[in-house]
Amino acid sequence: MNHSLPLQFDVSLRARNTFGVEARANAYLPVSSLEMLRTVRDDAGLATMPRFVLGGGSNLLLTRDLDALVLHMVNRGIAVVGEDPDHVFVCAQAGESWHALVQWTLAQGLGGLENLSLIPGSVGAAPIQNIGAYGGELADCFHALQAFDFDSGQVLTLTREACAFAYRDSIFKQALRDRVAIINITVALPKRWQANLRYVELADALAPISNPSAIDISEAVMAIRRRKLPDPAVMGNAGSFFKNPVVPVTQYQALQARFAKLVAYPQPDGSFKLAAGWLIEYCGFKGLRLGAVGVHAQQALVLVNYGHAQAEELLAFASTISQAVQTTFGVRLEIEPVIV
Repeated sequence: MNHSLPLQFDVSLRARNTFGVEARANAYLPVSSLEMLRTVRDDAGLATMPRFVLGGGSNLLLTRDLDALVLHMVNRGIAVVGEDPDHVFVCAQAGESWHALVQWTLAQGLGGLENLSLIPGSVGAAPIQNIGAYGGELADCFHALQAFDFDSGQVLTLTREACAFAYRDSIFKQALRDRVAIINITVALPKRWQANLRYVELADALAPISNPSAIDISEAVMAIRRRKLPDPAVMGNAGSFFKNPVVPVTQYQALQARFAKLVAYPQPDGSFKLAAGWLIEYCGFKGLRLGAVGVHAQQALVLVNYGHAQAEELLAFASTISQAVQTTFGVRLEIEPVIV
């Protein structure tokens, strides 16, 4: 086994996942370079170990100790790497904080990421679930990424099309699952920026400003998030615990006939995205606490760990919520965080 690597053994991951669930890693390696990933692949002892790539731990629920080599991406750096007539290209390393990237771009006078302000987690994790909020998603401004392929030992460059982005989904949850470690991503930020105020609550918050800037939008998004979402440093959570379900127009119309205040958003393909938080709140779960777990009082999509909750308690509570929504609306809720 390679002794030049800063390997650690039997490491607690409680402080490395925002739910604050206790789980231990058999082996743990903070990865600060591509060379370290190559060393892991080429080392006879390490190459045979199961691998788990960890980012900011903000979209994760650990249900057990990990009998694996946890590769924690901590590589840093943000830089403008080029431009074309329409875009400025900014590259950020996987270990950077996503919010730090957003703030860096705004400080350079570059708009495009402002609707995604204050999303917890790392840059490298952002493409995996195509992070999105307040009317925007990563795919809107994504250009390319580099990832290390443990199968071939090669560095892959994947374009937006190659990443197969969809709602909270990508190739990294499908064909490339457990096969690659994302090294960096490059975003394409528009030179002719236009405000994205598609999200009603955001548009309402900015109504007093006649021509809001990207920084105005970022500040409004942060204010909304702080008002509605708990700080993981204070109360363990992984943000939205359920995806917003997408249903065909016929099912939407049937539900709308029964529930006049149903919250839904039309999609380009004619389907409708239902607000899972509204469904959960209608079923009476908003603010409900059961022992060490509960639903956040300000946002029904967020499950919280009030203390030393185990993953089993969170999953059991989530199952109760899902069953109630299924019974009431005939709609199945899908869990958003990665369950390990």
